[in-house]
Amino acid sequence: MRKTSGLSAFIAAASLALAACSDGSATDPAAPVTATESPVQAEADEKVAAPTGADPFWNNATVYFMLPDRFANGDPDNDLAYGREADTGHLRGFHGGDLQGVINKLNEGYFDALGVDALWMSPVYEQIHGATDEGTGRTYAYHGYWPRDWTTVDHNFGNEALLAELIDTAHSRGIRVLLDVVANHTGPVTGKDPLWPAEWNRDDSVCDWSGFAGTVSCMLVDNLPDIRTESEAPVDLPPQLVSKWAEEGRLQQEQAELDAFFERTGYPRAPKYYMVKWLTDWVREYGVDGFRVDTVKHVEPEVWAVLKKEASLALADWKQRNPDRKLDNRDFYMVGEVYGYGITSGRDFDFGDRQVDFFDYGFDSLINFDIAARADREDMESIFSRYSQMLNGGAMEGVGVLNYLTSHDDMNSFDRERQRPREAAFKLMLAPGAAQIYYGDELARPLTAPGAQGDAQLRSPMNWGDLEKNETREILALWQKLGQFRQSHLAVGAGVHKRLSEAPYVFSRTLEDDRVMVALDMPKGEKSLSAAGVFAEGTLVKDYYSGIEARVENGTLKFDTEFDTLLLGSPATQALSAR
Repeated sequence: MRKTSGLSAFIAAASLALAACSDGSATDPAAPVTATESPVQAEADEKVAAPTGADPFWNNATVYFMLPDRFANGDPDNDLAYGREADTGHLRGFHGGDLQGVINKLNEGYFDALGVDALWMSPVYEQIHGATDEGTGRTYAYHGYWPRDWTTVDHNFGNEALLAELIDTAHSRGIRVLLDVVANHTGPVTGKDPLWPAEWNRDDSVCDWSGFAGTVSCMLVDNLPDIRTESEAPVDLPPQLVSKWAEEGRLQQEQAELDAFFERTGYPRAPKYYMVKWLTDWVREYGVDGFRVDTVKHVEPEVWAVLKKEASLALADWKQRNPDRKLDNRDFYMVGEVYGYGITSGRDFDFGDRQVDFFDYGFDSLINFDIAARADREDMESIFSRYSQMLNGGAMEGVGVLNYLTSHDDMNSFDRERQRPREAAFKLMLAPGAAQIYYGDELARPLTAPGAQGDAQLRSPMNWGDLEKNETREILALWQKLGQFRQSHLAVGAGVHKRLSEAPYVFSRTLEDDRVMVALDMPKGEKSLSAAGVFAEGTLVKDYYSGIEARVENGTLKFDTEFDTLLLGSPATQALSAR
């Protein structure tokens, strides 16, 4: 991997990691699991132990998801790298957003004001250079999901030094960074991007979704050659990477790193283990806090167990080498996109002929596809009570979900016309579980871009100009209040939900000593409500909506605000240190 600190840092890191697991991977409870046994995998049927208890921080976290290319352009000089051009279908080329743009917004305090706990960026490693030419028009890999080289940052986004700066800047503000990883396909073949060798990937057998095999051992779509993640057979490096790295003057470094990795782990040089090495290098080198894993159900679940194991070792190594730069002692976090998975199904995903509990294979959380459709037809209490029951004492006890209402590829996103922005904010930010803000949710960025086709409609550039409008600033202020409330009190997302009143709608959330109360549709001006069972007599309580504080007197809280909403909790921010 191209690094900011050179090969010597990698050698030192590899030595530390080797010392940490000197007995090899074969006897580790989280050892690699594959469909075919190999000499280095004596325990091929083992799984990664599921989390014994969900981390309240991650079950309450507010995660901000962006496509860097569409978020903020911090350096116009890198807008079209690798000879890319601007003659594409509408919203299907690079628009200039980059890592410098994200850094600028970090420094401005934009994410602090939103109460963001973690940034999730779509993949920033090098993408295919050419464009596809389909019915939607010429399309470049602006979205980041057509990888060409997993070991370096795409020049349209910046470089490795900027990525390091971004992560350090985020960490300095208490914000974690999740990288989006793709391990099941390379990018489409173009005039500039040839097919990888046959021993690396398949270019036929498009998935027909007929059970487990018809979902996993196949190409996701007909233009995405599929990595042979089921294989245990050693393979040589793809010739296009060998020639590319030689031209860039880093072939010997990359080969030395691979030699050290395979010597330490004992894994065969099969495609999936190269992938694991390349992906976890981002963690070992830069201190990445977690992965959002793309297209999880299209890869053998055992591969994800290996990825989680190696990523966890890599983060522990980075923290050991960088004690002054780490946020805390939290373990590596991994959330997966299992398309179609919903919290109300419990832990298992049903392929039809096989059920898989992905939490058994290294995932701390899964993206919850249930909530977007449910939010359109159900009220808050129906959603909140059901989710709380599942997460607290129900089938989802000990694991987590990441809720979302809009995304980059869900054409059924909630309120694409942005007619219900306040409802969206309340339903997402107050739902039990973690919350994913998709860039522009907080500004009601339209998801129906005129002239765009397919998922490009969901990926318009960030509508910063709309902040000149009063209504946009009001929407942003609402998201900021809700985000600050969540960030101050883990009970909002990780606590047990209890409805206290139907009209006006009042509920509480409780997580050990952290207690909060939310009251909606209250009268404007003077208002009072019972604090019984939530806040003790004499307790000082802050309304995070108005900023006003009051004490419980005679079991009652009284506020005089111009708003109809109360977000109540202790003025003291909940401690977020690792357990």
